[in-house]
Amino acid sequence: MTVTTRFDRTDPPERPVALDDGGDLDALIETYDTALVEFYTEGCGVCASMDPVLGIVARESESVVATINPRDDPPLVDRFDVRSVPLLVVFRDGEPVERVADGFQSVEDVLALVENAA
Repeated sequence: MTVTTRFDRTDPPERPVALDDGGDLDALIETYDTALVEFYTEGCGVCASMDPVLGIVARESESVVATINPRDDPPLVDRFDVRSVPLLVVFRDGEPVERVADGFQSVEDVLALVENAA
């Protein structure tokens, strides 16, 4: 059975994509070979400060970049062991392969994280 999705492997987004729930996340990581996902919460200042970094990473890397608020889909908290935000998770071929939950990350650090996972 083929699931209709808003993601197109032949036309990856050049900006971070806002995901609504776990279904969107699953569709994203099934569509693209490498994806960087930021788990964030509303009102998190450090998460907000990551927005420009994620925008640059989306333009400069081969990875698709997305954001998701696990409070909008609580099972994601357990599924990805979200203990603090921002949590950056790199998915390769649909599987999480790298993760960082150490607060603000520079563009260089996030690009290295994505490149090391590829």
